[in-house]
Amino acid sequence: MSAGRPGWSDQQVEQAVGNLLRIGLLIATVVVIVGAVIYLVRHGGEPPEYRIFHGVPPDLRGLTAIAELAADWRGRGIIQLGLLILLATPVARVAFSIVAFALQRDRLYVAITLIVLAVLLYSMVGGYV
Repeated sequence: MSAGRPGWSDQQVEQAVGNLLRIGLLIATVVVIVGAVIYLVRHGGEPPEYRIFHGVPPDLRGLTAIAELAADWRGRGIIQLGLLILLATPVARVAFSIVAFALQRDRLYVAITLIVLAVLLYSMVGGYV
């Protein structure tokens, strides 16, 4: 433990944050690879159309739709789910940091990290509100 501060030491917090980021990245990578394999098995033989740009289909734009496609073992839905996990990893890191700073009773860093979390969440959902 750090001198004068109850709760976790700075080294323990850094270790836990590092593990959180590694695990999040590993899970996201595995999910994207599984989705890519499924997609390539089902659609790998189709000739590509380079003359027409096809954006992201509407069924891959919402969280509910992505979850439904992933539950149906559709490759694109699983890939999108992996990308959402990848995006959620740093947000989880900030949320975890709030808890760690609270355990250390460091009010200043709790307040600053809450502001960072609010900015992150607003930037993610601000366009939908």
